[in-house]
Amino acid sequence: MSAPLRVTVWNENIHERREGSRAAELYPEGIHGAIAAGLRAHLGDGVRVRTATMEEPDHGLPPEVVGDTDVLLWWGHEDHPGVRDEVVDRVHRAVLGGMGIIVLHSGHYSKIFRRLMGTTCSLRWRNDGDRELVWTVAPTHPIAAGVPDPLVIDEQEMYGEYFDIPAPEQLVFLSTFSGGEVFRSGATWTRGFGRVFYFSPGDQEYPVYHHPDVQTVLANGVRWAAPVRRGDALDATFHPRGWFTS
Repeated sequence: MSAPLRVTVWNENIHERREGSRAAELYPEGIHGAIAAGLRAHLGDGVRVRTATMEEPDHGLPPEVVGDTDVLLWWGHEDHPGVRDEVVDRVHRAVLGGMGIIVLHSGHYSKIFRRLMGTTCSLRWRNDGDRELVWTVAPTHPIAAGVPDPLVIDEQEMYGEYFDIPAPEQLVFLSTFSGGEVFRSGATWTRGFGRVFYFSPGDQEYPVYHHPDVQTVLANGVRWAAPVRRGDALDATFHPRGWFTS
């Protein structure tokens, strides 16, 4: 039997700690707790999940944790600037070295996602509990396996185009809303040796991470983002003539 995938679910964990907040009501164990529970339910013995939050030392991502992580899931919203640059640097190097990363919802504006994309990652938004239809546009992609088409989310924050990201290597999901908006809600890239998946459904004011089909997407995403190679990021090194024959 192969070793279980080592997964870390990172969450800013600000909204859920506010007494009486909608997020605290929906996610008493935190958004990270709900995501972790969904992964354990869908992947069973195939995954070993830990959680990390912003208020922990090193934001819960010291070198030993990042080095022991195959796939990192990232949820942030209110304090992107508060994430320390040295932690972002550490995660960025790990992705280039082969660690997979899944960036969720408002994590589009996180330091790590903007670093990986090299763009502003800005978008249009409206939060009035709109229904989101998540359409599969790459039905043979592993992340879409077992996901209904469309995936229906009854209440969700609207994200709309233009979404300032590089052209995805693969667009897996496209969302539509009642105002006529469309959004590239599930997209993948490769950075260095690491795989990157962005998936937008999942605002703190709605129970999206309890949705079984959303949990399927995230479980599929973890499998897809698992490292093919895990090590240091490539560096420019001197090679003498004939190095390949020695």
